[in-house]
Amino acid sequence: MAKTEFPKSIISRPVYGELEPRNGTSHLLIADGEGGQAILDVVAKADDGFLDRAHIIFIPKDTKEKYVSKLESLGAKQCYTGPSYEAAVSRIRRVLSDASNGLQIYLAGSEGVMGQAQREAMNVGYPFQSIQTEHRGSKARRMQCVHCKGITEDVITDPFVCSHCGLNLFVRDHYSRRLAAFQGVCIDAEDPGNVPDPVEIL
Repeated sequence: MAKTEFPKSIISRPVYGELEPRNGTSHLLIADGEGGQAILDVVAKADDGFLDRAHIIFIPKDTKEKYVSKLESLGAKQCYTGPSYEAAVSRIRRVLSDASNGLQIYLAGSEGVMGQAQREAMNVGYPFQSIQTEHRGSKARRMQCVHCKGITEDVITDPFVCSHCGLNLFVRDHYSRRLAAFQGVCIDAEDPGNVPDPVEIL
């Protein structure tokens, strides 16, 4: 699948590149959905010893079984497939806490999963500049309601309804690395019920 290109209007949005194998004592590769292909691509470019030091964590999402067997057959030192980021996060934290100097981190797929995994790595001291990211697949956003602080995953329209408090939220073009999410603000606070028709967002 082609790599995703975003409009350049959102200054705070992270810049995503293309995964490249790096020299390291170990390699942590985390992806969801179409990010599975990015993992296959970077492994294809890596040296023979790369997989002996690699830990792959994959969340299929809507790709279902498309990449699972391909990733499992690579022969990585460890390969985990999980149903959600929430199911995988304890493993991610364990790998990061146990890692020695020289760990290389590769993230691919949706903004939501990459942002959350990047935040976990930054929490234990990895600078975000050293974490490789490659966006693949859905352009849906991970959104935080500024009113109730609840997170709504995979938002594709503006406005949208907060999955926690039910407010109609305007999608702000502001990305918070700390929250790994964009932010949404009530769109009809001064005129309840006056909500424009939703449009698809990028």
